Amino acid sequence: MTKPTGGDFIDSNVILYLLDGGWKADRAEAVLAAGGTISVQVLNEVLVNCVRKAGMELAEAGEFLAGIRRLCRVVDLTLDVHDVGRAVAARYGLSIYDAMIVGAALVAGCDRVLSEDMQDGLIVEGGLRVVNPFAVSAG
Repeated sequence: MTKPTGGDFIDSNVILYLLDGGWKADRAEAVLAAGGTISVQVLNEVLVNCVRKAGMELAEAGEFLAGIRRLCRVVDLTLDVHDVGRAVAARYGLSIYDAMIVGAALVAGCDRVLSEDMQDGLIVEGGLRVVNPFAVSAG
């Protein structure tokens, strides 16, 4: 797979707002319509929440995820992502799950991670910026 240059990595929490309705769902829809990158981890986290919290059947959740996969580039979980994620967790004090998201974004060559769960404005490794897409100044 060719590395993308730049672009946004979209965290699972942004995708899950599509299921909630309201202005955050509208914003999440706009983010996804612009495209971006996700990882297999994001697909797995969204699947768990679709089934456990949203009460979807596996087939319905699969259809929802197929739509996300059509909009986003998906990066694999690799040993490189794992190693970079562990280093990010140690250096920046992020949770393991968040660090693996950041690790995947770094390996994929993204410029930003769009997430509501991480520190808005955090700069990782001198170039990757965490942005809360639901903050007033996001854009």
